[in-house]
Amino acid sequence: MKQAHPVAVVRAAEAAAMATLPEGALMDRAATGLATVCLGLLGRAYGARVVLLVGSGDNGGDALFAGARLADRGVRVDALLIDPERVHVGGLAALRRAGGRVAGDAGVLDRADLVVDGIVGIGGSGGLRPAAADLVARAARGPGLMVAVDLPSGVDADTGEVSGPAVHADATVTFGTWKPGLLTDPGAGLAGATTCIDIGLGAHLPAPTMCSLQAPDVAARLPVPGRSDDKYRRGVLGVVAGSPAYLGAAVLAVGGALAAGAGMVRFVGPAAVAAAVRAQWPEVVVADGLPSAAGRVQAWVVGPGGGTDDGARALLDDVLGTDVPVLVDADGLTLLAQRGELRRRAPTLLTPHAGELARLLGVERDTVESHRLAQVRAAAARYGATVLLKGSTTLIAGPANEPVWANGTGTGWLATAGSGDVLSGACGALLAAGLPGDLAGALGAYLHGLAARLAAGSGAPVTAGRIIDLLPDAWRSVAPEEDQ
Repeated sequence: MKQAHPVAVVRAAEAAAMATLPEGALMDRAATGLATVCLGLLGRAYGARVVLLVGSGDNGGDALFAGARLADRGVRVDALLIDPERVHVGGLAALRRAGGRVAGDAGVLDRADLVVDGIVGIGGSGGLRPAAADLVARAARGPGLMVAVDLPSGVDADTGEVSGPAVHADATVTFGTWKPGLLTDPGAGLAGATTCIDIGLGAHLPAPTMCSLQAPDVAARLPVPGRSDDKYRRGVLGVVAGSPAYLGAAVLAVGGALAAGAGMVRFVGPAAVAAAVRAQWPEVVVADGLPSAAGRVQAWVVGPGGGTDDGARALLDDVLGTDVPVLVDADGLTLLAQRGELRRRAPTLLTPHAGELARLLGVERDTVESHRLAQVRAAAARYGATVLLKGSTTLIAGPANEPVWANGTGTGWLATAGSGDVLSGACGALLAAGLPGDLAGALGAYLHGLAARLAAGSGAPVTAGRIIDLLPDAWRSVAPEEDQ
């Protein structure tokens, strides 16, 4: 599992670790790890050309010491000093002893095989200053891969926010622990392939503020039925979705639930919608009237394609009045935004995209997209619910001060009609299986994104129906062999 900590916590952990280690040990470990990753990307040492973009402080020091190790291996290393008066003296001396050199002009970027971004560390804020931004722009036009030290310069380490020019890295090497800005867009989209180097901070780090599940973590948490389980123990999900204008939303939400392991699905909706659902999924039990009278369920999904008229509002009110977990999506979120509040004791999971979250909070969509982490936390606190903010990196925040989950399995091909309805059904099935809202959201988003990647293959359009087809394959790909 990727566990992330904010800058203040990282600084405290570094100070505690340094008090027990020889001077320079942490920087030595960081530089060694950085140099190792760079060598792997280069594929060779002799004849390779590396340029260091060196800022002030320890970030520049990490780049210089790593450059010294590369030069020792036969790499030609040139350093461009952003602020020569504030360069890390020890790192520069080490680079020169190893045969590296300070470049006289930026022309070295035009011939580099790899460029190391050591401009700004995790304590930086705001975009790159003009001189640094010019160097980064020139490097981007050149042939070299860009490798960021700890995180891309110009990205806020705690939030992932980008407020000006920033480095767009091909790879990032971070140290000690993940930083929230590496798991949160827009920063996550600038980090490239990211590696975390263990430099010995683990014993000094508290609980993380953000986590990202990896395949083994997902496998350990998936609800696998036992030999004596029946459909009720596996979880019965109620789905209130669709309208005559949006039959497909109901079909897709139910399909997502079935493919994600629901033991049984009860569907409540207009006759025409119910007929479409039963035609596609004959195993579904259909009811009319109020959802609360439909029969036993362990969780509800409400909202996809349901409309926003008085009838839809009555159905939402009825579902929210039950004492089981509820997932609210799509039109249900529009109705909830009109209320501006949510009062219920049972767990609730809201699954908005950026525009829907903006309506829930009464802010502009640009505000949500630029400040995703802050806005998803604000929505969770305001509504007393778990909030899953969809996106290229999906964020799931609970109403208490628990860690935020970040999911990066998504793909741009998920931007297709109906994919959100499938996600609602999948997360709803996991809610009905007894998982808490944040974990149901995190696991559902992981499997949903992975299914889309399987559908896209090496890169091709994806349909919502195809995501349903491949959800079991996504589950199978992460589940332990004995549980398949």
